[in-house]
Amino acid sequence: MIYLDNAATSGFKTYAVTETAINAIKYLSANPGRSGHRLSVKGAETIFNARKMLKTAFNAESENKVIFTDGCTSALNMAILGSVKKGGNVVTTVFEHNSVLRPLYYLKNSGQITLTIVEPIKNEPFYKTIANAVKDDTYLVAVNGASNVTGEVIDIYSLGRLLKNTGVLFLVDGAQILGHVDFDMQDARVDMLAVAGHKGLGGILGSGALILSNKTDLNPIKHGGTGSETFNLSQPLCYPERLEAGTLNLPAIASLGEAVSFTYKNAERFGQLLSNRLKRVLSVLRNLKNVTVYSDVNPCGIVAFNVNGFDSNEIAELLSTRYDIAVRGGYHCAPLMHLYLKTENTGVVRASLSAQNTPSEINAFLTAVTELSDF
Repeated sequence: MIYLDNAATSGFKTYAVTETAINAIKYLSANPGRSGHRLSVKGAETIFNARKMLKTAFNAESENKVIFTDGCTSALNMAILGSVKKGGNVVTTVFEHNSVLRPLYYLKNSGQITLTIVEPIKNEPFYKTIANAVKDDTYLVAVNGASNVTGEVIDIYSLGRLLKNTGVLFLVDGAQILGHVDFDMQDARVDMLAVAGHKGLGGILGSGALILSNKTDLNPIKHGGTGSETFNLSQPLCYPERLEAGTLNLPAIASLGEAVSFTYKNAERFGQLLSNRLKRVLSVLRNLKNVTVYSDVNPCGIVAFNVNGFDSNEIAELLSTRYDIAVRGGYHCAPLMHLYLKTENTGVVRASLSAQNTPSEINAFLTAVTELSDF
C-alpha cells in the first residue's frame, strides 16, 4: 500500500527505532527506577538518556521537566487540567484538535473557566489576532504549531514574544509540527510543549511527552506510585515524579529517544525532500477542475482537498480499495476548523506525505485523484 497518512502516525520507522523497542521488551523487562537491581537501574538510565535527548532537541531548560506520557493527548490534558485557574480565561483557536478543545470545553461547561476562540482576521497576522485576544484574566494561551487538517502553521516565535511579559502560560500542541522544523522552546518562550512521539518524530505508538519551562508548575491529574517519598500520601513536589505516577512505558520511551536522534540528524535533508513532494502535489491538484484544495505549502507535508460532488470519506475509501493508497477522510477530530473552512458537511480528504514517499508513489496518487476527479 502507498502510505499517505503520516499525520495520523508515521508509516516509516527506522530499524534502530523498532529494534530499540524490541530489545527493551526482550532484554530489559524491568520496572525502571523501582528496584536496585541491574536491569531496573539500566531501565532508569535509558529513560534519563531519552529525557536528555528531548531536552536537547527542543532546547528545553531541564531534563527533569521532560514528562513522559502515552501520547500527545495525555500531555495536553496534563497541561490544560493541571494548570487550571478557576474563574480565569483561556485563549485558543479554531485550528485546534479535540485533544485541546475537549478538555477546555469540559472546564468551560463545568463553570471553571471562560473560553475565547480566535479565528484568522483578513490582512492581520494570526499570531497578532491571538495575542490581542488576551485579557486581564487570561492565564493560558493554547495553540497548535500546525493544523492537523490543512498543515497551516502559526508563527509560534512571534506569538511567544508578544506573550512574554503578560504572565500568561503558553502551551503549544506540537503533534504535527515537531520533527519537521527546528523548535526552540526557550527562543519561542513556550512554557509547555506537548509532544507526539509517533508522528513526525518517527517513534512508535504509545510515546509522547509534555515538556515544561522551569517556571511552570502543574497540579498532577494522576496520582500513584513514583518510587520515591512512599510515606508521603500526596504526589511529590519534585519533577518529573510529580507528574509521572505509575510504571513508565520503557520500550516506547527508549525508541522515542532513538527516533528523535535520527530525525534531527536528518532534518534538513528530509525537509527538502518533503517540500519538493508537497509542491508537486499542490501544483497538480490545484489544476484539476473538480478538486478544491484547502492547504498551502507547509512543512508538515499535509494536503487537504475535496473532489467536488463527493463526500471525503467516499474518496478516501476509493483511494484505498481501488488504488491501494492510504489517506484519511472525514473531520480529523477538529470540528471548529471544518466550520471555519465550511466543510462541516463533507469533511476533507487529507493526504499527509513523508520524506520517504518515492516519486513513483506521488505520481500514482496524483494519477488516482485525477481519474477520480473525472467521474
